[in-house]
Amino acid sequence: MAGKLMHAVHYINCGGGPSDLKYVEVPVPTPKKDEVLIKVEAASLSPIDWLIQQGGLKPMFPRELPQIPGTDVAGEVVAVGSGVKNVKPGDKVIAMLGFANGGGLAEFAVAKANLTVIRPLEVSAAEGAGIPSAGIMAHQALTDSAGLKLDGTGKPTNILITNASESVGNYAIQLAKLGNAHVTATCAPEHIDLVKSLGADEVVDQTTPDGQALKSPSGKKYDIVIHCGEPTSWSTFEPHLASNGKIFDVKPTPSSIKAYALKKLTFSKKQLIPVLLSCKAENMDFLVKLVKEGKVKAVIDSKYSLSNPEDAWAKNAENKICGKIILEP
Repeated sequence: MAGKLMHAVHYINCGGGPSDLKYVEVPVPTPKKDEVLIKVEAASLSPIDWLIQQGGLKPMFPRELPQIPGTDVAGEVVAVGSGVKNVKPGDKVIAMLGFANGGGLAEFAVAKANLTVIRPLEVSAAEGAGIPSAGIMAHQALTDSAGLKLDGTGKPTNILITNASESVGNYAIQLAKLGNAHVTATCAPEHIDLVKSLGADEVVDQTTPDGQALKSPSGKKYDIVIHCGEPTSWSTFEPHLASNGKIFDVKPTPSSIKAYALKKLTFSKKQLIPVLLSCKAENMDFLVKLVKEGKVKAVIDSKYSLSNPEDAWAKNAENKICGKIILEP
């Protein structure tokens, strides 16, 4: 498709807002040897997309400007590089793009073949686009980091999930229940019914004193905390942790990294551990199959048109969404 143009959304400077996103025509990208070209049917937004636009991850991201944001896409393969064997033109897929270059908010996007997996017909494009970064982060935090066995063969576990209406929290609740864990979740009051429907055993309004204190209604101590919320002090977590309780922070900040180092240095059994996303195709494929089988639901907050991205971008910036924001060409 060399020489052809496509519509895309980009911004040319960091530090702006929704009005800085422009709907433009740019060349269709060409896949390299290990890449695939996808005709995008749906893309989702993540909080990190807003953070990158604000310049919060400089000098790492964005790698260059203008930047087409978006890392999670679903669509149809239209071309593959010479070294690609796992997918072919015509395949319906989902893919995760790199944070450095983005590229998801466009009619066509290039993805690494090793981060592209088949999307079964039972999973819609919108559902598929909502899986990669949020689903993988929840899966990674619970399994690779916390050691939870999702087949339910592990020991009984009490888990707290903060800000559970956020997309990582949505997946974390459902995956934790596959592991037969007892789940306490915090969320905004308007999202309590949704969080309960995802399987949480106890739901606490995070705007109340008990919610802000992260207190379990049943008084349970937490073996695992999947922290998806805003920065929270160690002193707030500590009284509610079991003797070997671990906090896994999926939005690590300098203060949480400092707390992690301090606990390691003092050999504390209670720890706060930052989780950095490591995308693996096998994890993405596992999650797609769970959605296909109806064991996990990909929660969609809202849908917008790619040609009018400002409202979607503004909502993403509010960080009060329930599930994933989807944009469709």
